[in-house]
Amino acid sequence: MEHAPCISQIATLLADPKRSAMMWALMDGTARQAEELALLAGLSPSSASAHLGRLSAGGLLKVEIRGRKRFFRLAAPEVGAAVEALASATLVSTPRKLPVVFKRGVMPTKAPSAPASLMRARLCDDHLGGTLAADLYQHLLDAGWIEQCEQRVIVTHKGASQLAERGLFIQALAHRNARIACACPDWSERRPHLGGALGAALLQLFMQSGWLSLPNDSRAVQVTVLGQQEIRQFAEQEVVEMAF
Repeated sequence: MEHAPCISQIATLLADPKRSAMMWALMDGTARQAEELALLAGLSPSSASAHLGRLSAGGLLKVEIRGRKRFFRLAAPEVGAAVEALASATLVSTPRKLPVVFKRGVMPTKAPSAPASLMRARLCDDHLGGTLAADLYQHLLDAGWIEQCEQRVIVTHKGASQLAERGLFIQALAHRNARIACACPDWSERRPHLGGALGAALLQLFMQSGWLSLPNDSRAVQVTVLGQQEIRQFAEQEVVEMAF
């Protein structure tokens, strides 16, 4: 494996719980002072400075000088994507002990700590993740637009018809080099959200409708007041229309 990338350096940097805690605090794309990150990670200012120095030297963080103060942020969106992928991998690989099963799935355990904006709605690869996305996935299931059988997610005839009325055609999505739909593990919710070509198409539709926006250098997706209402009712509109 002569040309395989060396990931051991980054893995070593992220393996320390205090450094990973500071990385989590920056996952929404904001820039924070060393003093604030020290408080969030439970470190003294001098210890936090040493850890931040290692993360910066390793290319994971970049420093912004504002007057006499130094602010730290993720060096690139790919860094946030890598940290989130590790969180998802941890979720998948960690065995669950005696899960309590309810009608809608397994009772979640405590999720990793992260900024509230990132927990609410964020980019997950090319689709939407977070609480908003997990709720939408459940709404699509309840409305009968999709069906999940073990690891497979199928768009029903009803779902294809309803999506076509909103400008999303399953036949067109089938030509992309990806699965039409899949259940993507959500590390913050411990329940899935919608991935695949349909998940990506829904994200684009919501952004084009002005319901969502993505600030620069951030994985946290901003949800407008109208967007929060429309996305929550996205799979319920047919019920409302039939009632009149």
